[in-house]
Amino acid sequence: MNIQKILFPKVGRCTEEELYFHFAEQSLKKDKEYGMTAEYIYNSEKRDGRKKLDIYSEEERIVFRNTGKVYFDTYFNGFSIEKWDKYTVLPPLSLELRLRGSFRVTLMSKEKIHDDNFETVISDTVVESEEEKAFTFSYAAGSRKGMYTFSLEALKDESVFYGGEYISDITPDRVRNIKIGIGICTFRREKFIEKNLRILSEQILDNESSPMHGHLEVFVSDNGRTLDIDRLSGEHIHIFPNRNLGGAGGFTRDLIEMLNSDDRLHITHALLMDDDIVIEPEALIKTYMLLSLLRDEYLDAFVGGSMLRIDKQYIQVESGARWNGGALDSLKRNLDLRMCDSCLKNETEETTEFNAWWYCCFPMTIVREDNLPLPIFIRGDDVEYGLRNMKHLILMNGICVWHEPFENKYSSYLEYYIMRNQLIDNSFHCQWYGAKQLNSAVRTHCKQEIMYYRYKNVDLYLQGIKDFFKGPEWLMAQDGEALHKSVMAAGYKGEDISALPMAFNYQMYEDSREIRDSRDSRAMRLKRILTFNGLLLPANGEGVVPMASPISIQFYRKKRVMQYDVTSKKAFITERSRAKSISYMFKVMAFTLTAPYKLKKAQEAYRTKGMTLRTLEFWKGFLGLE
Repeated sequence: MNIQKILFPKVGRCTEEELYFHFAEQSLKKDKEYGMTAEYIYNSEKRDGRKKLDIYSEEERIVFRNTGKVYFDTYFNGFSIEKWDKYTVLPPLSLELRLRGSFRVTLMSKEKIHDDNFETVISDTVVESEEEKAFTFSYAAGSRKGMYTFSLEALKDESVFYGGEYISDITPDRVRNIKIGIGICTFRREKFIEKNLRILSEQILDNESSPMHGHLEVFVSDNGRTLDIDRLSGEHIHIFPNRNLGGAGGFTRDLIEMLNSDDRLHITHALLMDDDIVIEPEALIKTYMLLSLLRDEYLDAFVGGSMLRIDKQYIQVESGARWNGGALDSLKRNLDLRMCDSCLKNETEETTEFNAWWYCCFPMTIVREDNLPLPIFIRGDDVEYGLRNMKHLILMNGICVWHEPFENKYSSYLEYYIMRNQLIDNSFHCQWYGAKQLNSAVRTHCKQEIMYYRYKNVDLYLQGIKDFFKGPEWLMAQDGEALHKSVMAAGYKGEDISALPMAFNYQMYEDSREIRDSRDSRAMRLKRILTFNGLLLPANGEGVVPMASPISIQFYRKKRVMQYDVTSKKAFITERSRAKSISYMFKVMAFTLTAPYKLKKAQEAYRTKGMTLRTLEFWKGFLGLE
């Protein structure tokens, strides 16, 4: 049974070579004089010159022009043996490689203990063949700790590596019959959806050689009702026009359709996945293999995918997370996965509370008519469902998606949902969260928005809390689409910079980003505190700052600030008003005086009457499916 395929970089998915393999130091030194000792062949065509090729081959092979060494102790090609051993019934593992020429093949295990990475050689074998041939090497003598890996050293020029797999002899009775239903929620992102559906069809749905063939169904909730259903649907692709009730409404619609299809499709696991991601099909296959071999005690386990940056494909944003009542802790963030040390850090398991729905797989046994997600539109639906249902989370190198980093995305309307949904989640799962925590959060956040002159955001933030105080019955009675439209209308909207009454200066924008990274002096920091970030001083000029995640020093004494989104090339302007700032400070102060008297009552209402929000009966009415 093929457990994990050796992967190569591929245009359209990931071209970051060091996530797949890297060359030995002695080979790299030769590059200056002779060219790289190992190079790609593109469609079997040899290129002139001795420089390393930057083409990622459809042939998926490495040709050694000289002798040299390649290591596979990487994010995609290492094997997480310790996790496989813990969660599955995997028998002894072997490595099958297809080779031509002469090679030294070294099998190793690597484990991180404190600051040291320990490497143990399991076997060291020399093989030779004048024709392409499959060779098998056993890890049976390995410790099953940390990560298994291997290296290839070419002992003769023109030796070729054609790929390979980690394999194991598994009897059919040990393999579970798994069928995954992918659930995607989309809103007017046709290009992303069409690309990902094409990849899934080519690599799995229509590919009879794929181990997942016949074991995957795709459900798409089209919240924007813009997809060409007749063209995109198929035997295994099911598209449903849906009301725009956010991610919560879209993903719940997918789960309901999976429940409704149980007598026909027999889906065992739901895999919720964002629409605007880049996927690696082998991540799906690895998820499927894990589920097929799960031990009995982990049948209720979730399988999570890490988020990697789409612009820097080697940087990990999050691999599992802890909620902490809203003080979110993204685990193993900012790891550079080109480094073996980072991959070994990923092998260390931590306490997790949920996995975001950019890639989250869980058993359909938890998807019941009385156990559906909450209708909170966006932000916090994945958190609450994880806190409610997740006992074990399996995270593994190579199971991931690439997604646009959050600092490149900003929507003013989210201010309404952030604290409202946090309070709903905490009502169910963090009973220690009280007035002290709420008022601290309100004061901190609203003060920040006032410093940014984002007065509309303060109104949105406070309105979200006020709507939470109205209880679950108010939420049940809402028209989710109409509510969201009103929320969006109340916030700031990015506009074309040419339409704004202020000249855009890119150098000013870049300069402001430098301020973000500079250290504020103690004297300057004290001055900004005493003058409320310069509000009590005369205004001095204009600024251009990042729309997402600005900091207060960028607004110091500015009369007017353009807040620019580098991805959409749009911006909005906020303008300082001393009168408004003082008025909003008093508004926040008054709010914190009354909030404690309403909080406890609303929390209790959600813990009791709010249980109705999880039910199929409620969702049918909310989605208009009756």
